[in-house]
Amino acid sequence: MSGTGRRPPPHEEGLSGAVPGIDRDRVTAWMARNVESAVPPFRFERIPGGNSNLTYRVRGRDGAELALRRPPLGHALATAHDVAREFRIISALGGTGVPVPPALGLCSDPAVNGAPFYVMGFVAGLVPHDRAAGSSIPPAGRRLLGEDAVSVLAVLHSLDPDRIGLGDLGRREGYVQRQLRTWSRQWEASKQRDLPAMDRVRALLEDRIPVQQRAGVVHGDYRFGNLIVKDGKIEAVVDWELCALGDPLADLGYLANDWIDPGRPELWRSSVVQDGGFPPSDEMVARYADLTGTDVSGLPYYRAMQAWRLAAILEGVYARYRHGVMDNISGVDLPSLAGSVEQLAGFALESLEGGA
Repeated sequence: MSGTGRRPPPHEEGLSGAVPGIDRDRVTAWMARNVESAVPPFRFERIPGGNSNLTYRVRGRDGAELALRRPPLGHALATAHDVAREFRIISALGGTGVPVPPALGLCSDPAVNGAPFYVMGFVAGLVPHDRAAGSSIPPAGRRLLGEDAVSVLAVLHSLDPDRIGLGDLGRREGYVQRQLRTWSRQWEASKQRDLPAMDRVRALLEDRIPVQQRAGVVHGDYRFGNLIVKDGKIEAVVDWELCALGDPLADLGYLANDWIDPGRPELWRSSVVQDGGFPPSDEMVARYADLTGTDVSGLPYYRAMQAWRLAAILEGVYARYRHGVMDNISGVDLPSLAGSVEQLAGFALESLEGGA
């Protein structure tokens, strides 16, 4: 048997093996210079899950853990995956009452790691991205989590973008129109097949655009899979790359699509809410209306829009996996992913044609 058989100390494990997306020597040198709490050498480990920007757990010699975010490997759509913008957003939100990981350092020089990246604090906890992942939440913690998910969203939507330094993040009015334009372009750039339902939904959405009641900071992907939770409370909201200024009801519509009451059909994946113990979806919507004073009668439109938008997003993910841009670390079922796109488009079309 070759080698000494000595098991390396924990801080040495994984130090020599290649980690796709990380230039170990250059990233280590940059972090040692620019992240005060970072103690090299580091162990880098890709965190599974997520289909867009890549996230890595970074463990230093002292055992302290950080997180690193970078764009996906290979070609990506030009308007996506701006990690510098994402870093700016979580930096601005720190201390506002919206729980986010501490923003620690941004590297804008692609010469260091082939693309910009940023480092933030590592937040431990459960990510209840589906029914199975959330099954460990005790019944007493489920109602608390459901109420906290709405409360945090209400706090986010109450923020004045100018006061937190995000007033120039983008236009505030015409949010729905901009979303329809953006995701129409993304759909055309990414689609792997023709889906007439997507075109029909887009036409109906464009014909029925509601009046925007107010403007605020919109997360753009607010769902249980982007929450890190512990003991029924949200420790951090993550994945801010789709954040913009605009219509807060878009976030509520997206959350409503992820809030699948027990016995209701799934849209594209299971939901932690399905196991029971959470406030019913109509109670969730009423709680948001009470906390924000928002008229939520037009919510069905936003649910249809978000289902259509998610279909466009997932088609982009499907395209990247098909063409090898995203590594298949999670064992993605491509036929199932393609079917999810079709199911979401069908839900949106049925909602709109049914007058929902």
